[in-house]
Amino acid sequence: MGKDKIRRFAAVKSFDNFHEPVIKEQYYMKGKWHKDHFKNDNPIVLELGCGKGEYSVGLAKHFPEKNFIGVDIKGARMYIGAEQALEEGLDNVAFLRTKIDFIQDCFIPGEIDEIWLTFSDPQPKKENKRLSSPPFIERYRKILKKGGIIHMKTDSDLLFEYTEEQIASQKYEKLELTWDLYNELPENIDPVTRDIFHIKTHYEKLFTSKGSIIKYCKFKIS
Repeated sequence: MGKDKIRRFAAVKSFDNFHEPVIKEQYYMKGKWHKDHFKNDNPIVLELGCGKGEYSVGLAKHFPEKNFIGVDIKGARMYIGAEQALEEGLDNVAFLRTKIDFIQDCFIPGEIDEIWLTFSDPQPKKENKRLSSPPFIERYRKILKKGGIIHMKTDSDLLFEYTEEQIASQKYEKLELTWDLYNELPENIDPVTRDIFHIKTHYEKLFTSKGSIIKYCKFKIS
């Protein structure tokens, strides 16, 4: 790890909007995110694999009536979004350092309203490691409210085709799906969802500049 990464990782641990569970212990924030962190009862939305946190911060700016938590294992990356949120006084966004494999250990049933999967690793050789695979969906099911929504945004044909197959085979409720988000945005798409697409991460800008086509879907698992 480079010196700057070490500095950022050490610094982010002192931020009020950064949380890191202790492994093999009951996580102290589980079931207390509304009361102890956000101090309101607004819906909580997770971004899984948030990287630098641009999307979490962008969503928090766009929707002050909701709470957002960016989740990733790399604290030095999240430092960027966490610092920006503090500088801009965004008290409706937080960051959680943990493996997504353990996400159900950080929240109680029904604590989460929505989940975003933004440019997740397509895991070409490991289907069960894909964030839309049955093992991960079952983890989400344990923390989502009934009728909770999952969003996916990706440049990967492999991951998107796999997710579309999962929606069909597992009989999830498909709400929206497009293979070319910015050229084939459905005319009847939810206006709120349309607004969200103005937010683009560093990686999305990079992908689109190289000609990648961005895919999007939105579905319910229960």
